[in-house]
Amino acid sequence: MNERKGTSVDKSPNKLSLSEAASAIAAGSLSSEELVQSCIDQIEARENTVKAWAFFDPEVALAQARDRDKAQPNGPLHGVPIGIKDIIDTMDMPTEYNSPIYKNHMPSVDAACVARLRQAGAIIMGKTVTTEFASSYPGPTRNPINTAHTPGGSSQGSAAAVADFMVQGALGTQTGGSVIRPNAYCGTVGYKPAYNTYDKVGVKPLAPIMDTVGLMVRTISDVGILSSALSGLEPEKLITENAPNLLFHRTDQWDAAEDYIQTLIEDCAKTFSSAGAQVRDHTFIPPYDNLQAAQRIVMAVEACREFKEEWMNHQDLLSKPFQNLMLRGFETTPEERGEAEGLLKYARGNLSEIFEDGEILLTPGAPGEAPKGIGSTGSSIFNRAWTFLGVACLYLPVTSGPNGLPIGIQLVDPHNNEARLLSAGVWCAKKLGLDTVI
Repeated sequence: MNERKGTSVDKSPNKLSLSEAASAIAAGSLSSEELVQSCIDQIEARENTVKAWAFFDPEVALAQARDRDKAQPNGPLHGVPIGIKDIIDTMDMPTEYNSPIYKNHMPSVDAACVARLRQAGAIIMGKTVTTEFASSYPGPTRNPINTAHTPGGSSQGSAAAVADFMVQGALGTQTGGSVIRPNAYCGTVGYKPAYNTYDKVGVKPLAPIMDTVGLMVRTISDVGILSSALSGLEPEKLITENAPNLLFHRTDQWDAAEDYIQTLIEDCAKTFSSAGAQVRDHTFIPPYDNLQAAQRIVMAVEACREFKEEWMNHQDLLSKPFQNLMLRGFETTPEERGEAEGLLKYARGNLSEIFEDGEILLTPGAPGEAPKGIGSTGSSIFNRAWTFLGVACLYLPVTSGPNGLPIGIQLVDPHNNEARLLSAGVWCAKKLGLDTVI
């Protein structure tokens, strides 16, 4: 595979990966203030173009960095700047959900995941742009690789900020495809863990049965460090020498993928097989072949439950797409709702009937390069089934498509073993020559 366009060997502080920056600060070769100032310089140079931030105050960021530099490193993220999607509460920064209803809203406490980051020593750099309530109505963020294109959604600012070297990592959320798709479009490493891996208290819910906090970073090593800080679990040792057992899962939506995405996934499957991995074709059996439609029903129904107050008192301030989402929920019949919610419960509880332990799925993360324009965030057609099932997904940028924008692969572990998924990711990255994402 060709090296992804835009990969840089420049190691100015803001271009260090999260793991590199954490190691440098721990070793005393870099201060948090130096790192944060480098990120601030990048933000000030590029923010007017990329528009990744809903709230950013350089003095707030620098004050945190100076405090970290006065203390001994006592956490894995000590002094490292992280962006926070603006549906996640922060006690010292506004949380507005990209909605005029919540203009200047100041939460009284941090979300649990933000509190975890602070305990691990992270710098909360600012709030990244989200679509309205993490749904489909986009914010102003542009793809930093080509600003004529969307960065994806709903975690658009998080992916753009990491891709443009404004911050070492960022939090996003996924209810459909809102972590994996923006990582795919912006060319960053993405991780959507198993459902409820990280505490969601203080995260504005859209569809709580599927909402999942996820990660935007630059390397697989970054995933391990950031995930450990959020989960409170010690990171497991990765075993990267063993070839994974891969299922080539085209999904029932394979025809929605561009020809070059199909070719990329097929070529990767051949590369992995030649390198010693077991690779076999896989398709869903009924009732798993209808997950996409069921996901949309559950999302709409749950949105109606969560946004009753906004609908009743501020309907005129909701975007037309969000109003349409609510109407779909209201119009869903009890039979449709029961069938979709029943499928979710059944599917999550019976994955072992179609997947053997140790199997990792190889599948697209997005149907193509980031679409042109920012009026839409693109299609989540290759993400919704995995969010519905609540399983762990890892996205790896591999190369560039015909328009020079990033494309890559998605690995899915239906048994939610993080160490095994990350190990498979490292193995696959090595075989593809993607040293910069390891």
